[in-house]
Amino acid sequence: MWRLLTRLDTSLLVTALAGRLRARARPAASRPRRYRKVIAVDGKTLRGARCPGGGQIHLLSALDTSTGIVLAQVTVDAKSNEIPAFAPLLDAVETVLGGLTGVLFVADALHTQTGHAHEIAERGAHLLIQVKGNQPTLHAQLKALPWPQIPAGDRTRDRGHGRRETRTVKAVTLATPGGIAFPHAQQAMRVTRTRITNGKTSRETCYLTVSLPAADAQPADLQNWIRRHWHIENMVHHVRDVTFREDLHQARTGTGPAVIATLRNTAIGYHRTNCATNIARATRRANRRPHDLITAVTSTYPTTQ
Repeated sequence: MWRLLTRLDTSLLVTALAGRLRARARPAASRPRRYRKVIAVDGKTLRGARCPGGGQIHLLSALDTSTGIVLAQVTVDAKSNEIPAFAPLLDAVETVLGGLTGVLFVADALHTQTGHAHEIAERGAHLLIQVKGNQPTLHAQLKALPWPQIPAGDRTRDRGHGRRETRTVKAVTLATPGGIAFPHAQQAMRVTRTRITNGKTSRETCYLTVSLPAADAQPADLQNWIRRHWHIENMVHHVRDVTFREDLHQARTGTGPAVIATLRNTAIGYHRTNCATNIARATRRANRRPHDLITAVTSTYPTTQ
């Protein structure tokens, strides 16, 4: 079985399995007026796996945050980084979805690249991106905006894990399409996170841009979409590390590491489509009832117990 897996084409495997999961996922009962499909993009290193040259395997993935299904996954070249892998990832997502018109991509500051912005705009999609020190000119421009004069657009408060956190979003429409040093940016945002832990207060401020106008992206929407980027870490990468012990798996042969990661993504997505919130519990239940699982996978019924 392992010899078979190490010879599979990972891109074709991801496309086939993601398409299958999307076909059996429950359709949303109702969608808000400004509903938008949000795709979170992030990378993960398989710390136990190695490529033939001895380097670590790094994968870039795209998660549909509304269903918990990983739509695409590409292997990052060992001598490069995630940036050149972004366009192939978009191609893979477009193959699964059939088009990217209106889709919103959320990524970390590494992908604050003008090429990415043009690539996404050409496909009719949109980009919500954080800006950090890797783009010093853009970061300085955003930081210099008159934020004290801009009213807070949305504020949320959470309590948990021994801390209280308040997140405040301010958004401003840029005066001209070329108003800052980033193409297609329509709005600039500042997010302030204030945390109180054991009586100590800490504050963090970050800046972002989005290629959607204010009419299509209200501050409450932006607050929601920004937090969705954490879904790929919490709902996929963390589960693969903790539940499936991925970093302890020392795969090395052929496409084996990427294939096994794809199968883990598929297992997680399968349980998500069954509305499972605890993947470890769902995995144990599937292990105890293998015949039910085989029937569910091979059945034409959209859902199963």
